[in-house]
Order: sequence, then structure tokens, then C-alpha cells
Amino acid sequence: MTDAEPTRSNDAEDEARADRGAPTNADFEPDAERVRFLREIADDVHGDSSESSQIAAVLYRVSDLYDEDGDTSPEEIYRNVRNIMRVKSRGGLRR
Repeated sequence: MTDAEPTRSNDAEDEARADRGAPTNADFEPDAERVRFLREIADDVHGDSSESSQIAAVLYRVSDLYDEDGDTSPEEIYRNVRNIMRVKSRGGLRR
């Protein structure tokens, strides 16, 4: 599985996560009010700096967990944020 592939879990994966105390997709039921609230905060913190833009992007990704049409998982968000932090710590993308 690559970082770009969606990681919607199945029942067995959710059960294994629950056994470890980790969040499962069932923990993120659709909640339009939460989506609106998280995205409103993201809009407020988004600014000119790369750090504020990154925080806003993370908030938008987290809001996708609660979006009825969202297609993400906690693991996917973690991998994306981890990758962003690694790239940032190396000074950006070198092309």
C-alpha cells in the first residue's frame, strides 16, 4: 500500500485497532457540525506562513474524517502529516 492509496478499513482491521485502543472508522461517524467547525478554524489559522498553511491543511484533513463524503482514515492522515514534517525538516522538496 502506498501513501496515496485510500485506507478505508474493514471490520477486521477496525476490530484489531479497537483491541489496541486505537481509533477506528466507527469512532468518526459523519458530523456536519464538526466538519463545519474544523474547517472554520482552518480558515482562521490559514495565513501567509508555511506553518499556518500546514496546520490549516491538517485541520481540513481531520475534518474529512467526519465528512459523510470524506474518504480518509486516521492512518492516512498520520502518514501524510509525517511526510510533510519529514520534507519540511529536510528543507523542502528538491527538484
